[in-house]
Amino acid sequence: MIHPEKEQENIYMQNRELSWLKFNERVLEEAHDETVPLYERLKFISIFASNLDEFYMIRVGSLTDIALIEKDNVDNKTGMSPLEQMERIFENTVSLYKRKDKIYSQVENKLREFKICNLELSELENFEEKYIKKYYEDFILPVLSPQVIDSRHPFPHLTNKGLYIICVFSGENTKFGLIPISQSLPDFVLLPGNQTRYILTEKIVLPYTQKIFEMYKVESVSIISVTRNADISPEDEIFEVDDDFRERMKKVLKKRAKLSPVRLEVQGHLSKSLSNFLLDKLDLKKEQIFTSASPLVMNYVYDLLEKIPILLKKQLNYPVFERGYPANLKSTESITSQCWKKDILLHFPYHQMDPFLHLLKESAQDTNVISIKITIYRLSRNSRIIDYLCTAAENNKEVTVLMELKARFDEKNNIEWAERLEDAGCNVIYGFEGFKVHSKICLITRRDKNKIQYITQIGTGNYNEKTAKLYTDLSLITANQEIGQEANEFFKNMSISNLKGNYNHLLVAPYSFKNNVLALMDREIEKAMNGQAAEIIIKSNSLTDKEIINKLSEASCAGVKVRLLIRGICCLLPEIPGKTDNITVYSIVGRFLEHSRIYCFGNRDDANMKMYISSADMMTRNTSRRVELGCPILDEDIRNEILHILDIMFTDNVKARLLRSNSTYKKIDAAGQNSFDSQQYFIEEIVKTQTDNTSPKQNPGILEKLINTITRKHG
Repeated sequence: MIHPEKEQENIYMQNRELSWLKFNERVLEEAHDETVPLYERLKFISIFASNLDEFYMIRVGSLTDIALIEKDNVDNKTGMSPLEQMERIFENTVSLYKRKDKIYSQVENKLREFKICNLELSELENFEEKYIKKYYEDFILPVLSPQVIDSRHPFPHLTNKGLYIICVFSGENTKFGLIPISQSLPDFVLLPGNQTRYILTEKIVLPYTQKIFEMYKVESVSIISVTRNADISPEDEIFEVDDDFRERMKKVLKKRAKLSPVRLEVQGHLSKSLSNFLLDKLDLKKEQIFTSASPLVMNYVYDLLEKIPILLKKQLNYPVFERGYPANLKSTESITSQCWKKDILLHFPYHQMDPFLHLLKESAQDTNVISIKITIYRLSRNSRIIDYLCTAAENNKEVTVLMELKARFDEKNNIEWAERLEDAGCNVIYGFEGFKVHSKICLITRRDKNKIQYITQIGTGNYNEKTAKLYTDLSLITANQEIGQEANEFFKNMSISNLKGNYNHLLVAPYSFKNNVLALMDREIEKAMNGQAAEIIIKSNSLTDKEIINKLSEASCAGVKVRLLIRGICCLLPEIPGKTDNITVYSIVGRFLEHSRIYCFGNRDDANMKMYISSADMMTRNTSRRVELGCPILDEDIRNEILHILDIMFTDNVKARLLRSNSTYKKIDAAGQNSFDSQQYFIEEIVKTQTDNTSPKQNPGILEKLINTITRKHG
């Protein structure tokens, strides 16, 4: 419940966890959307499931810890205690499981029309039964480790998100049996033949349960999976004084799999006796048991895709498009020389990451380059960036890498990368106790004719070649020397653990980012109160920072037009009379994950409009507990290009939803309008620029009419 004393004060705010569940519901809606290619719909179910896994591991895990040690800790937006928040989470999760199961069944039935069949053993043909029986005997049975649970065989540790078959014995002192599904086994077995017929490994083992426990009478069988708290905060751990940070992180990773359970998922019937037994052993409440008719682990979806015939794969998935270069760049010319002439903006995934990679490669070989400095948060498994940094170090250039070892679930990768970089001669430094380094910045320093020159790259997303094909992000490459000097100052401050540096252009968290953002909002408020046109546009993954939410409400009350593009969590509720009347909140969930952060203060006709791209979301953790960067967009052409991107997104009436004052989202009513999918528009736009070298602003098509129509309709 929302506490009465908070109701009036925070009437325009909602709980972040419940808002996140609504975001994941929007992901699930994509799986229900019949205009989405069929196999992509199955992927969205898998994404929904993995999102929910991480939510329980991190957010519910965190609430569980807080409930144990800080019982009086309440949500500063709704006044809800941790236990109250968890009650609401569990309640809302039940309906999400039901919806997921229904959509999964619909998608699976449609896939069968294309001979892609997820089978039960009872559906197998005779020759398939023989094949599976032999496969079980040759490959599965040898690695099974069944056990009974009794006074001499205690209840074992169940690994996080591991699959287990659990059974109840009747008429025995020994009541239960357990069969772990070994992680060495494949997720599914493809059946012989021309069709894509397969069976999940846990379903193969299930009917053999009685034979495995042949000395007992099996009464019932279920598949279970435990989700464990994975919200480890390394800065709160106590370590040996003489351990270095990298070794400490290795110890933290070993602890992650052993943390307390926060959820139990069940496929099949769970008897009352078994349910009570598991609740006792896992220290869970009955509200933390969730029954699912669909698979408990859906990682198989991506491996299965590789088994589908190519022509069918093309039919059932999004069409492949060729990512390109920006229209004002020439792929045959040096990126270094081109960025001296003009700032460069890359818009992923529509643009390739190659221009930045080429810049690094050129710099690694360039005799005028004396140093390369970069922050790294997440990388792909096969990172060319690491190769070029190592090459630069081997070519006697000073290479400094600020590596964040606490990038959640990427810690192991980052430890391995750090060791390789050090072996190549790079200077690897790490983040700060209590502050993750989440900024995305690369500084290339050159000496030309005894003059120091800088090339700076600042982005909204990670240096990850894989996610650059899946996430929308912006990457600025600039030879602006004032930006370069501040970037150099930033790296100098990071190397001496100074988080309180002074910057004129860059917004740097944790000490100056939020204050500057609030000041820029105050500027718009003052303009509105003086009768001038005032506007704030924020594109962010999430909005949870209470100070920023309060300031946006203040801006709304002053008459500032506020437009927000918030993909995920949004704790601000729009359209609340006298509080957020002038605020519109959009969310776009589609083929690509909207990840770029853009902040605009002032409308496009304002000569003093301030525009930034940033690594930071408008969340307290980003503004106050991380090292983040915001970079001003000073080049007029790039500013117009980003405004063009925003125009396109605010025009979307296919994948966009509008947040309402009651915390629900609704799709935009496109009646009487042409359907307009912003991500599809960008795909078509980049294809067109590659074929006829037309710049975006010369290719409006129906865009102007749509913008005018929707602007009139939604303000």
